[in-house]
Amino acid sequence: MRSTSDQVSVRLYHLDGEAEGGAASTLFYGPLSEALRLAELEPAEVQEGLFIATDNDVVAYLDLIGG
Repeated sequence: MRSTSDQVSVRLYHLDGEAEGGAASTLFYGPLSEALRLAELEPAEVQEGLFIATDNDVVAYLDLIGG
């Protein structure tokens, strides 16, 4: 992900690879700092399917935090 402020608006979503064709469920729209806080609260098995999208990038949550 490109360098960005912790206040930039992002979309936190979960990509369910088990659903037919995959299903993306938005969990949060708002500041990156809050998205990261909310993602941290999710169980490990949910975190594996979390992604954060900005206007021009998408990154897996675990890749972003180095997990």
